[in-house]
Amino acid sequence: MAHQHLDAPTLPGALELIPAEPALKRALSEWLDWLKHEKRSSPHTLDNYSRDIAAFLTFFSEHLGFAPGVRDLADLRAVDFRGWLARLGQDGKSRATIARRFSTLRTLYKYLERQGVLSNAAIHAVRTPKLPKSLPKALSVEEALEMVELADVLATEHWVGKRDRALLMLLYGCGLRIAEALDLDVKDVPEGDTMVVTGKGNKQRVVPVLPKVRAAISAYMKASPYPMTPNSPLFLGVRGKRLQAGVAQAMVRDMRAYLGLPDSATPHALRHSFATHLLAGGGDLRTIQELLGHASLSTTQRYTDVDAARLQAVYSHTHPRAKRKN
Repeated sequence: MAHQHLDAPTLPGALELIPAEPALKRALSEWLDWLKHEKRSSPHTLDNYSRDIAAFLTFFSEHLGFAPGVRDLADLRAVDFRGWLARLGQDGKSRATIARRFSTLRTLYKYLERQGVLSNAAIHAVRTPKLPKSLPKALSVEEALEMVELADVLATEHWVGKRDRALLMLLYGCGLRIAEALDLDVKDVPEGDTMVVTGKGNKQRVVPVLPKVRAAISAYMKASPYPMTPNSPLFLGVRGKRLQAGVAQAMVRDMRAYLGLPDSATPHALRHSFATHLLAGGGDLRTIQELLGHASLSTTQRYTDVDAARLQAVYSHTHPRAKRKN
């Protein structure tokens, strides 16, 4: 096929160096722009999408023997897509990862079809391996509280310990996603008993903030060696820049090793624990759905499988964190 000679657009991250014709790169850039501005996808989601498509196009450039273009994507057959899925399996990718990558590819194809760029019926005939129903892995109340309290002890610097404790308190005490907590600026710090959180798709929700969570944030801000101006990031790394998720995850890995907790004890597990413990205390699903920022109630309903004790629980209107003394 004839190669087009258009200037390739600037693409983020993994897509910048992919083997693809300029017209295809331009279409990919417009797709990512649509995801960012129309679908309000987070930077984390955009990065994952970019990596997924870059890996797909790298595989097919090797499969075809040249950098693919728009026409080549339109001409791919079901057997080609299945070959890619098989390669992912051979590379040791989990069924969840394979399903996510194929979902990304379908999202791209649907966009290109809506835009009239290409049409490919074969991709809709391909099925990924069925995923087993996964349940969120929650910590016990004691484990969650131990993790929060240990943050102060394990940190090498006093202010870092206060920071880590405040961060974990937000995850467990308010049910925030790690990305939501790390995206907070100083101006977002709650002065009262609620705070506004911006979650997936830039959707905002109001969550209650316990006094002990506010106190932990206040203690961290006072201990921080860096200026806490309204527009500065709330959670800072040791160099004064916004704290990265990888640093927070490494901190939690150190703590779970110290406490002898399983690998499932991640920052996100504290959010799961928040939901599970509220259910056990008698919280209703609709309220917890709003607190977690779930778009669908079916996502929240998974927690009923985690904690069957909710069926016999005595109604409690307070999060376990609030029942503990300092």
